[in-house]
Amino acid sequence: MDQLIRALVVDDEPYNRKELKHLLGNFPHLQVIEEAESGETAIMKTIQHQPDVVFLDVEMPKMSGMETAKAIKELKKAPLVVFATAYPQFAAEAFRYNAVDYLLKPYDEEQLQETIERIEKKLGATIDADTGKHAGKLAVEADGDIFYVEPEDILYMSRSDKRTKLVTKSGEFETKIALKDLETRLLTYGFFRIHKSFLVNLEYVTRLTPWFNGAYHLQLEGSDDTLSVSRNYVKALRSRLEI
Repeated sequence: MDQLIRALVVDDEPYNRKELKHLLGNFPHLQVIEEAESGETAIMKTIQHQPDVVFLDVEMPKMSGMETAKAIKELKKAPLVVFATAYPQFAAEAFRYNAVDYLLKPYDEEQLQETIERIEKKLGATIDADTGKHAGKLAVEADGDIFYVEPEDILYMSRSDKRTKLVTKSGEFETKIALKDLETRLLTYGFFRIHKSFLVNLEYVTRLTPWFNGAYHLQLEGSDDTLSVSRNYVKALRSRLEI
């Protein structure tokens, strides 16, 4: 799926929340929008922020993770639930609440990768028709004129000196819109961040070449440019391209 996954992390231990947030940061298409230290707070923040998925600890004081999951699943717009705990004995009960997965602490990166893939498939299967492509044309500049570019025609975008360059099938253009804002606006068009300064259209990727220190080079159909893929984005990028 091409949409940004919005996550809520729930754990009564601050260190555990910090660790999971750090690991989830390796997935550029997932954003931790909020965290909660209790079941009661988790329910309130789920109602307020409507995350796509809640990573939920099981053993919490007052209101357990299971009780929290039950309350969350009864909400009008219920998010997916992933249990994250050090106690394997609760796994059978967890799936009574239609949990997407059951992560055991300490977290295994490969297991976490598989969990994210399950989340993507679940969300991709439930997106309503009205969440389709709706960003519209982008207004960009060239030689003093304003052109309107179809997002599907953009090969990649790069940010430098407070300007964003758009490389398209028909030429290059500039806009003042920040790369981060364009990334949000174009979620449904298959763009992916490969570096802090680059967004690429996955439809045009033709080649990935190992470079050094875990980084890669990327080439796109219709462009002679070679783009750098930061090692922090390589795993998630390869996962997206191989779906």
